[in-house]
Amino acid sequence: MDLNSQRVRALAPENDPLKMGMGWSACDLNKPQIMVESTFGDSHPGSAHLNKFVDEALKGISDMGGKGARYFVTDICDGIAQGHDGINFSLASRDMIANMIEIHGNSTGFDGGVFIASCDKAVPAILMGLARLDMPSIVITGGVMDAGPDLLTLEQIGAYCAMYQRGEISEKKLTYYKQHACPSCGACSFMGTASTMQIMAEALGLMLPGSALMPATSEDLKKMAYKAGKQVMKLAKKHVKVSDIVTMDSFENAIMVHAAISGSTNSLLHIPAMAHEMGFEIDSDTFDRMHRGAHYLLDIRPAGRWPAEYFYYAGGVPAVMEEIKSMLHLDARTVTGKTLGDNLEELKSNGFYERCRDYLKKKGLVRTDVIRTFGNPIGRDGTVAILKGNLAPEGSVVKHSAVPKEMFQAELLARPFDCEEDAISAILSGKIKPGDAVFIRYEGPKGSGMPEMFYTTEAISSDPELGRSIALITDGRFSGASKGPAIGHVSPEAAAGGPIALVEEGDVIQIDIPARSLNIIGAKGKKLPKEEITKILGERKKAWEPKEEKYKSGVLKLYSQHAVSPMKGGFMK
Repeated sequence: MDLNSQRVRALAPENDPLKMGMGWSACDLNKPQIMVESTFGDSHPGSAHLNKFVDEALKGISDMGGKGARYFVTDICDGIAQGHDGINFSLASRDMIANMIEIHGNSTGFDGGVFIASCDKAVPAILMGLARLDMPSIVITGGVMDAGPDLLTLEQIGAYCAMYQRGEISEKKLTYYKQHACPSCGACSFMGTASTMQIMAEALGLMLPGSALMPATSEDLKKMAYKAGKQVMKLAKKHVKVSDIVTMDSFENAIMVHAAISGSTNSLLHIPAMAHEMGFEIDSDTFDRMHRGAHYLLDIRPAGRWPAEYFYYAGGVPAVMEEIKSMLHLDARTVTGKTLGDNLEELKSNGFYERCRDYLKKKGLVRTDVIRTFGNPIGRDGTVAILKGNLAPEGSVVKHSAVPKEMFQAELLARPFDCEEDAISAILSGKIKPGDAVFIRYEGPKGSGMPEMFYTTEAISSDPELGRSIALITDGRFSGASKGPAIGHVSPEAAAGGPIALVEEGDVIQIDIPARSLNIIGAKGKKLPKEEITKILGERKKAWEPKEEKYKSGVLKLYSQHAVSPMKGGFMK
């Protein structure tokens, strides 16, 4: 067997004694060596439990004659980072975790890797990292947390917080919700970025079938981690690399699944970033093209009724794929060594669906309560759209499945703010009225690291009147939990001198989701001819001056200097 680890041993005589110094035996040195990298750490519920899956993967590796080595690169939590400047570090952390995985893998020399993570930036980071390493690899995720009392889930806290600030609920009630929203470890129990990216990893063929979004507390997930350890050894012995599995067909499969589940808009940052690492060109237009005509099937929060754990009970990724089978590349390869089509057929005969059905039966539901049939979808035009126009020449993204129908075509008056704090204050104090378009700018990658506008979207969507009569438009991004009339990733961003930086109070903004357009069509409250708008924007551009850089040192300075457009993935170039 031709092993990279053994070539490295021959080149570095210090390799053997150093590894024996941490407890390896002489016999271990001759075995296939597998890196088991996780984002374990006491950082949040999505990572605090990952070591038990590391241990199971190590057992699987050992039982197949390999030697596993634990590596750790702890991620941060977007929830804990919310409400302060900590959220500005979130997207940059994805690239930094990917950097460390690349460093760990290449500086030591391994024959394969098991990569374990649960959450928003950690899962895309390990996908980027394993793409760079391009060695035999498999992904295990830390699953999803249980729902709280009365199916309480974390994404509801933002709305409850806004309701408390408006005096609609008591402090006691808010405290109760906060203390019961996260009853276990795991990713947050809704179809946010964490859940979406777990599903994307499986849809790409890099996870064992049916393993995405398992309850974090289940024995099933521990068994999957053990199986993953065994399976990576099979891949290592045959030297089946990531690039042998993941192709453009794999990415197209993932995007079709994304449409079916109403996945997070942050996937439009993460999937292109991984594709870039593998030499494929995927941008937001790819998502827009593939979402058109796609069937949206999943009734999971925040757009649907049920917590994310019910996704697994209903059959998970395989059940979704069965429904959209006609739209998938069934000959795509996977880490099982078989094609996607072969995996789906095998699941029908090995009891997988029967086990899932038993779980769902205990909840008093049937599969179609959670995952609709292809012929009876929730929607028939996917879930995201890319809007372009004189306000967003490179594009912007909206999850139209979460937008009230009244806002699909609208003309609004601009209310621009240069930071989220000022915008949310205006919303909660009643200064924003129906018919307004709230702009939050200078929050893109070059402006402040591209934080989420989570609390602003919650303040809007939790207000019965504003949630159906105004829009939020930003060069920042949104939480995967966001819902309502929110348009993000506006590019070019304000810090780069994009048209969003030129918007003034009272500009007339036209949103047309069916036409995929976002335009400034007037000024000072009056609609104007297109030529006059072009002239006005040209004059404003001449007078515009860049803002002083927000970060003058450290990670965010590096990120702001090197990040590409959100429409291309926001990765560091």
